[in-house]
Amino acid sequence: MRIIAGRLKGRRLIAPKGSAIRPTSDSLRETLFNVLGDAPPGARVLDAYAGTGALGLEALSRGARHVTFVERDRTAADLIARNVRALGAEDACAIIRADFTAPSPRAPGWAREGFDLVLLDPPYEEPDLAGVMARAASMVSSGARVVLEHSRRREAPEAAPGLRRTRVLPAGDSALSFYETT
Repeated sequence: MRIIAGRLKGRRLIAPKGSAIRPTSDSLRETLFNVLGDAPPGARVLDAYAGTGALGLEALSRGARHVTFVERDRTAADLIARNVRALGAEDACAIIRADFTAPSPRAPGWAREGFDLVLLDPPYEEPDLAGVMARAASMVSSGARVVLEHSRRREAPEAAPGLRRTRVLPAGDSALSFYETT
């Protein structure tokens, strides 16, 4: 795994051992960012179900100001921290160890910040993609974009509160669904 483009282009990322973490492949990340283009300069990015952090770190390399990684698995969160340190990006990143869709009586601070780009890569067997999208929709700023990576065999929601799907791009066993604010 490596950073594909931007100021950190070519830098290697630490890949997970075993199959507990399914990182987004280099080719799928490249496809995603070919569609999105570079992150708007100064963008605030949320990488949920972050795994290795590769999606958020790619956005950082391409111009994002700050990336918040949300990952519930301790091993994966530690892997993200190692990748962030290896790139010298500690000042531009926050790692939150939490369940992205867990109900809470009051949204934590990181969930109220108004992200410009939200990258979602839940487990392909996630039963509630509509719930994932609703949670993401509650965290976006005006003009934000959201990308959901999912199994090609599953239909992603057409919309979420304040978001509409603009494109679905199949890629191998995966698909990328792109959303914009309404």
